[in-house]
Amino acid sequence: MGLMDIFRRNRTANLPTETRASGTGYTAAIMAARASYITGSSDLAELTSAVQTCVSLWEAVLSGADVSGTDALDRNTMALVARSLAMRGEFVGIIGEHIIPASDWDISTRGGRPVAYRVSIPEAGGGRTVTALAGEVLHVRIGSDPVAPWTGTPPLRRASLSASMLQEIEEALRDTFRDAPIGSQVLPLPDSSPEDMDNMRSAIKGRQGQTLVIEGVAQATAAGMNPQLGQRRDDLTPDLKQAEASILLESARGAVAEVFGVPRAFFNPASTGPVFREAQRHLVQYTLSPMAKLISAEASAKLGGQITIDVETPVQAYDTGGRARALSGIIKALSEAKEAGINPEAAMRLVGWQDGEG
Repeated sequence: MGLMDIFRRNRTANLPTETRASGTGYTAAIMAARASYITGSSDLAELTSAVQTCVSLWEAVLSGADVSGTDALDRNTMALVARSLAMRGEFVGIIGEHIIPASDWDISTRGGRPVAYRVSIPEAGGGRTVTALAGEVLHVRIGSDPVAPWTGTPPLRRASLSASMLQEIEEALRDTFRDAPIGSQVLPLPDSSPEDMDNMRSAIKGRQGQTLVIEGVAQATAAGMNPQLGQRRDDLTPDLKQAEASILLESARGAVAEVFGVPRAFFNPASTGPVFREAQRHLVQYTLSPMAKLISAEASAKLGGQITIDVETPVQAYDTGGRARALSGIIKALSEAKEAGINPEAAMRLVGWQDGEG
């Protein structure tokens, strides 16, 4: 059986080959785009500054990582891996003279693990399709679901409710500042024709900072008011304080940032240097360092040899002073153990520091 037979669903000689698309294929993308068009704009949180800041942090840390054991994972490739993991939850690249990133792919699995790929490679003059076995493809994925362990899930899809909340708040604020008559005023208007009054009312939209006259004496009289009294200007600027837009925006932005492993204190204007350092350590040590181990494990299996990716040392995501104090205490403890006739290695094993750990 050839490599292309893996993708053939029907091998009957007299019947045409039936073609299908996987959940990550072109057909699925078109259906998702059509559904988004029918139901309205949705899942646009990746366009917000909060999400792009988190994606840029992933990209910056992984592109600055120290990679040893291979030259294929250069800084440009690591930046592409970081952005793809942040926005799509997985990265697929063909292994050659260098890692060639794929724009789309179709997977054939056996036992829940990929065995072959049909990969679309982007080119300046138009893409091309390449078929390869699993050993020829670098496939890194995060947030995999047990139902489909061969695919990854981006952080925004895992927290779609928070992402939609952030999107709705920013869209509401954008529409308010675009369409609301901020700074506009209403002044009484002498009697005029209904057409002129309608034209004046329709002129409110988008007329920010201007004085509008739309209320006539006849309308005030019909409402039971004295046309000579209460003729004062009215401000049309919407009161956003009652909507608590700033509090909701800050909360939604923090929730989305924490999905990417970035503490919400990172976006707090009152945060100082120590807070930013702790946020940096939290992001690198609890999110990007395990992710770097996933990348290094996949690269070691596919590229051959032991490949390590260090993301903590280049960005110094550790407490330098604490490490210095810890080293001083270790040296002192080792010297005291030696003077007391205690084996230093046995003492290190008692606190769990053996085989180079810690």
